[in-house]
Amino acid sequence: MSAQRRDAVDAIIDQWAAVRPDLDTRAMEVFGRIHRLSRAMGDRAEKAYAPYGISRGEFDVLATLRRAGEPYTLSPRQLSSTLMLTTGGMTGRLDKLERAALLRRSPDPHDRRGLQVTLTEKGLGVIDEAVGAGLAVQTAALSTLDEQQAGQLADLLRELLAGAPGSEHH
Repeated sequence: MSAQRRDAVDAIIDQWAAVRPDLDTRAMEVFGRIHRLSRAMGDRAEKAYAPYGISRGEFDVLATLRRAGEPYTLSPRQLSSTLMLTTGGMTGRLDKLERAALLRRSPDPHDRRGLQVTLTEKGLGVIDEAVGAGLAVQTAALSTLDEQQAGQLADLLRELLAGAPGSEHH
């Protein structure tokens, strides 16, 4: 361990070392911290999006439409695939966002059986504000690292993710 401050994961590793000194717990250190960081940042993002009346899951739908570029339209299937959601899970999000007038569903002009989902003007405003709020929270958390460290961490996590089973869908 480096000379940096200790955290809850260090305490867990110490406990394992006491009862099972034969275990190599490096992976537990890495993934334990990734899990705790993800949970903490998810909670912070949820709070950042709340003033806009959306949850993290709803943010993901609006952000996916926004990133698609004008006319900010995708099929429900494209959204489900991108967000790795079941059609049932997607329908619930779309219903709520449509009730809030942040998106609209309409018949797909190229497929009589299909629908298309389009960001409304209101939805565009909400996602543009919410993405800024979420990034501010993430940037503040990342400020404990200098620019080189942040870049190195991003590169290391990219490598780790690339080697993870099932990561090709992310």
